Amino acid sequence: MATINIREEAGVRTLHLGSEWIQGAMRIARPWHLELEYTRDMMAGLLLRDESNFPRNALLIGLGAASLTKFLYRHFPLARLTVVEIEPDVVAAARAFFKLPEDPRRLNIVIGDGANFVAESSKRYDLILVDGFDGQARSGLLNTAAFYENCRARLNSEGVVAINLLSSSRDYKGNLERIREAFEGRSVALHSGGSGNVIALAAAGNPLRLSLEELRERAQVLKTRTGLNLLPAMSRLEHAVASTGGVLAL
Repeated sequence: MATINIREEAGVRTLHLGSEWIQGAMRIARPWHLELEYTRDMMAGLLLRDESNFPRNALLIGLGAASLTKFLYRHFPLARLTVVEIEPDVVAAARAFFKLPEDPRRLNIVIGDGANFVAESSKRYDLILVDGFDGQARSGLLNTAAFYENCRARLNSEGVVAINLLSSSRDYKGNLERIREAFEGRSVALHSGGSGNVIALAAAGNPLRLSLEELRERAQVLKTRTGLNLLPAMSRLEHAVASTGGVLAL
């Protein structure tokens, strides 16, 4: 059972699992806003498919303070969301302190292990977001080759996955390599400035080939629609594809 600590400072409420590691944050005056930089970077996956109804079905591994879940719930009303969270106390805290919606028609909360879920499920998704850590910032089976391969198997023909990694992890480079191999090289990493979070994006199904100009245009459309500013993420993406002539090919 997780030890849940809720803290507030300067108008921001944070979730902790018995340690100093922040498992999620919410600005109290803006509960639908993505407060932490890495959560905004994870939404860069939304730029990879140019469809008005993308995402339709999203799977989120790890709930935390429900930031990613709430953003998709609010701004993509046609999307059906499945969230897998191993700690029931985290779900209770997200409802009590972080305004997690109660809407079983659109939001399915599963109490269980994310690695087991993707191994046993037969459903396919067009967006998977992986952000699962314990109180000591360990992700366990969520950083294995089998898990990444199962994630790929759960994606449909337009599928995209975003995975939160920690550059301070001893096996960080190994994680990137396992993702690259599981997706047959169709992955790219967005290295953050100072947070230590690195977001790996990977795609399955139909090939992607996007210029930075196209991605910036999509980022502007998303900003107009949701208020989310992905320009910092675009800068990291530009750096990641600098060696490929400014074209993202996945």
